[in-house]
Amino acid sequence: MESLGYLLQGFETAGTWANLLLCLIGVTFGMCVGVLPGLGPTAGTALLLPLTFGLPPVSAVIMLSGIYYGAMYGGTITSVLINTPGESASLMTCMDGYPMARQGRAGSALGIAAIGSFIGGILALLVLILVGPIVAKQALKFGPPEYFALVVVGLSLLIGLMGKSLLRGLIAALFGFALALIGMDPLTGTIRFAFGMEELEDGFEFVSIAMGLFGLSEIFITAEENLNAQAQKPPKIQNMLPRREEWGPSIKAILRGSGIGMILGLVPGTNSVIPTILSYTIEKKVAKDPSRFGKGAIEGVAGPETANNAYAGAALIPLFTLGIPSSPSIAILLGAFIMHGLTPGPTLLQKNPEFVWGVIASMFIGNLILLIMNLPLANVWARITMVPFKILLPNVLIIMILGAYSINNSMFDVGAMLAFGILGYFMKKVAFPLGPVLLAFVLGKIMETSLLKSLTIFSGSFIPFFQRPISATLLVVAFAIISISLYFAYKEKGIDADTEI
Repeated sequence: MESLGYLLQGFETAGTWANLLLCLIGVTFGMCVGVLPGLGPTAGTALLLPLTFGLPPVSAVIMLSGIYYGAMYGGTITSVLINTPGESASLMTCMDGYPMARQGRAGSALGIAAIGSFIGGILALLVLILVGPIVAKQALKFGPPEYFALVVVGLSLLIGLMGKSLLRGLIAALFGFALALIGMDPLTGTIRFAFGMEELEDGFEFVSIAMGLFGLSEIFITAEENLNAQAQKPPKIQNMLPRREEWGPSIKAILRGSGIGMILGLVPGTNSVIPTILSYTIEKKVAKDPSRFGKGAIEGVAGPETANNAYAGAALIPLFTLGIPSSPSIAILLGAFIMHGLTPGPTLLQKNPEFVWGVIASMFIGNLILLIMNLPLANVWARITMVPFKILLPNVLIIMILGAYSINNSMFDVGAMLAFGILGYFMKKVAFPLGPVLLAFVLGKIMETSLLKSLTIFSGSFIPFFQRPISATLLVVAFAIISISLYFAYKEKGIDADTEI
């Protein structure tokens, strides 16, 4: 009942005209980002992060959250209509969404995707309301050793889920750690690795790294591939609801997708691609006729799309309650929290309840706005895919340059963004994952601070980490995850100097 009272107060906060407008702007921009191939929620959130500097904290995060889950919705449209996922989490939607469109059933595919996304998002928010305060109370028992062990688990999952790119994921994470070490020591105040540059005494700006690695690199890649490409005209959309006999299998797929997305959203180090792949695999396994998949099975659209948006809502639980980001997009939201003077973690619900519940309430409103925008206006969103990239490119670049400059009114941040954009471009070219860099940069600071505080308490000894039940359990789990990942990498590819892991 206490949570219900806080939620009602949250609706009062989110229901002001200013916050409603910012929520609408966020989800609308997120939809545009999702529809345009190549950007995605991480790049979209990074693009608008600098524009929130002058906003109150709750208003800023409401808008950025709207971009995040709005992009999750938007990526579906191009996946179904032109077989091009707007963001990576919509990749599985192409498998059956595009065949449905070729059969003249694009409306049904987009309709069930919008309904599933809405249900998955709402269920995840209900879990956040029920589970969040409980997790926050338990997290109050966490000391520096437990936080250190929790971050180790998250990073081990992040690296372990890289599949065939395990080694490259590890290298990317180590690079992110190296970036996190630049600047002031969190305990002693000693300046490290700044090479005499005043701009690096506080380390690299999170915004410059995020905008460069994800936003600018995507623009370089897309410009290289699509600058002179002719836009593909999407088919006309009609009959937005599934057939009568398809409702039963679709609802079951939606419920399974909701469960998968919510469970994986709680795990630091995962990303939105994993629940969609797992959901699609399960739907194919439980289907009476698996041969329909890949040819226009509506469950192949309903399950992954629901899992995608359920994950987006559930991923806020470890952010709000533990201060641990579970994906690159959530890491950018964490950066927004810190930028506005808020510290996510177990005390956030106690010290800033109006902020937390205002953001949660805004997500209920945002999901309803997205459902309304998706069903009747699908044809309008489809036309955005026809905007020539040569027109879009310069406008996005101007926004990014202004945003990077506005961080500290310094051209150094613009140069840093450009450098990380070039680096991200080449990393993508050689198939190095970017997510581990950003997550390791964010988690690395938390990990280092927790480790140094723990070693100060324990007089430099590591043994007490294994004498405390929670930290010992988490470290054993991390060791098991890395061991299993290495075993399967060895089993599938073999480990030698010439083999990619």
